[in-house]
Amino acid sequence: MMGYVLYRNRNSSRPLCYYLSLMNEPTSKVQLLNTVADYTAFFGLPKPAHPLLTLIELVPTVDDGRVLTPPIAERLVPQLYTIFLKRNLTSRVYYGHQPYDFSEGVLGFSAPGEVFRISTNIDPAVSGWVLVFHPDLLTKYPLAKKIKDYTFFYYDVYEALHLSTSEEQMLMPVLTSMRTEYERPIDAFSQDVMVAQLDVLLTYANRFYHRQFLTRRAPENDLHSRFRQVLTAYFADDELTRPMPSVRYFADRLGVSSTYLSDMLRTLTGQGAQQHIQQAMLEKAKRMLLTSPLSIKETAFQLGFEYPHYFNRLFKRKTGLTPAQFRLSMR
Repeated sequence: MMGYVLYRNRNSSRPLCYYLSLMNEPTSKVQLLNTVADYTAFFGLPKPAHPLLTLIELVPTVDDGRVLTPPIAERLVPQLYTIFLKRNLTSRVYYGHQPYDFSEGVLGFSAPGEVFRISTNIDPAVSGWVLVFHPDLLTKYPLAKKIKDYTFFYYDVYEALHLSTSEEQMLMPVLTSMRTEYERPIDAFSQDVMVAQLDVLLTYANRFYHRQFLTRRAPENDLHSRFRQVLTAYFADDELTRPMPSVRYFADRLGVSSTYLSDMLRTLTGQGAQQHIQQAMLEKAKRMLLTSPLSIKETAFQLGFEYPHYFNRLFKRKTGLTPAQFRLSMR
């Protein structure tokens, strides 16, 4: 089979060698892959043994001294879940704008509808696995709901999971078992077994991601520090009216995805990004209530609330007092 690696394209200032620009491309160049069969056909792979799932081994193939590469799509949008494990990746991996050299294995995930590019600058020795499955595979199983809680499906590629040797060894029997089941003739139990194995694989991934947040403290603490700096700067000017910022606002400035930022903060601090933003807003609100002649309504508008009663409700929920009660209690 062909050796290839897919790289998701996001608005971030990563090195150009990791993707081809999507600037000014007409929408006609988008390649939609709606089914697993579409996916395998696009890459010139054998038809899937199951209509809702395929497990592909990445093995670089050399023909006449040349490494074969897959076709290049202007934009590739699989309406499928993908999980990929890359081994022997000697190129640097960018993890939240931090370059690291991981050759032991990198596990990545994407949800349906993500935009991909195929990089032409990847070491041809890279190998591994790609597991592709349609959302309908899970429809009648509890995993269909559970998978929505696995936010690592929405991380950027440079936020992939970097496996230790022992962790990769734990995953390989699961992948081997899935491949064995995948290659068997389909019967009444095939889907039950494969979904159960997929559930185990995702549970391991969830465990390993939480380990990664805890063990990779240097880059994560740096990201946490930069988030605090951007957050503090945003709310520093009491005279400037700004809308309430979203998690995406800060994630974009830090070069990570919103889900990754929230998960990192929750692991390190016990609170997600939205809670940090609300806390910073409340601290600014308290300063304004105590030092500014603005009315409660004017304060709410200046804090970015379109409707003052939303501000009153949030303030009371967080502090136990309405803004007016807080102002009176401090005088």
